[in-house]
Amino acid sequence: MSTNRKKALIALSGGVDSAVAAALLKDRGFHVEGFYMKNGFPGKSETEARSAADKLGISLHVTDLTGPFRKEIVDYFVAEYLSGRTPNPCVLCNKKIKFFYLIKLAEQFGFDHVATGHYARIEDLGTKYGYRIRKGIDTKKDQSYFLSRLGQEELGKIIFPHGNSTKEEVKEMAAKIGFGSLVKKESQEICFIPNNYRDFLEKYSRESLPRPGNIVTVKGQTVGRHRGIHSVTIGQRKGLDISSDRPYYVLETRKDTNEVVVGRDEDQFFGGLIAKDISWVSPAYLSSKDIEARVHIRYRHRGVDSTIVKHTSDGEGNSALVTFEKPQKAVAPGQAVAFYQGDIVIGGGWIERGIKLD
Repeated sequence: MSTNRKKALIALSGGVDSAVAAALLKDRGFHVEGFYMKNGFPGKSETEARSAADKLGISLHVTDLTGPFRKEIVDYFVAEYLSGRTPNPCVLCNKKIKFFYLIKLAEQFGFDHVATGHYARIEDLGTKYGYRIRKGIDTKKDQSYFLSRLGQEELGKIIFPHGNSTKEEVKEMAAKIGFGSLVKKESQEICFIPNNYRDFLEKYSRESLPRPGNIVTVKGQTVGRHRGIHSVTIGQRKGLDISSDRPYYVLETRKDTNEVVVGRDEDQFFGGLIAKDISWVSPAYLSSKDIEARVHIRYRHRGVDSTIVKHTSDGEGNSALVTFEKPQKAVAPGQAVAFYQGDIVIGGGWIERGIKLD
């Protein structure tokens, strides 16, 4: 092997996206090796990842991350739901688990780059703090939202081979190189949730689940009962078991009174939100107090033009008031919020609460 040949360590899950991404890197002349992360939960198995690595003719490094995954992701996921919030474990996992340990191992073994099968692009402007995350060209599959907490240090090492490909093109490539069988085994939305999240909470909660309580309207009228504030999500309509001629939607959960607040469709709209623990892709944005951006309040949200006014009382600009140009439904505390300018991700944070603006 030539000493000038670049080395890339790719996260292999046993799925089609990572397998094809590894093949593409090999075609581009990289020396490629795989990295499989055990998280303590069934899913794409180590056997499938080894099979993909063998077919590609590459080595596979296996690391057991059950402990860190339980502490950083599972405990967070459970705690958020028990507090009546809506977590986004994939956004957190990319920052604290997947890319953290992938890069750590790459540095340990002298790899130049790390890679995954994400549908997103990285742009290098060639300047200080010049790395940018851009949306993948496949608008239906774009995963840049889940990468909004990554910064310059990570982006300087990452390659996303699928950024300029559509999912259909990846499927076609998979068939050509012998990975067609993986197309039928698409990953579930959250890798550690086998069936539904409510069953998961009952099994993995370290404390008692929230008790049943009242469902009340915005005016305080009791209209039903809930099984626990963890059992509903903001914007939910079905499964509330409320008799009414018009549907009710979940607007809010109140942990202190153990109430779920519901309202009509017109009550769901918010004029903005408070975002906390904001992470900027480039430190250059720390010097800007007001930022115009398109804000995505959940995955698959179409985004809304907004003004981001940073709060500097914490000295770091880590919180902000986000004002929407047009009111938005179902602003869920705990969800990730991502900020875009064009197709470029400039940062992201966590929704603290939605706010009604006059």
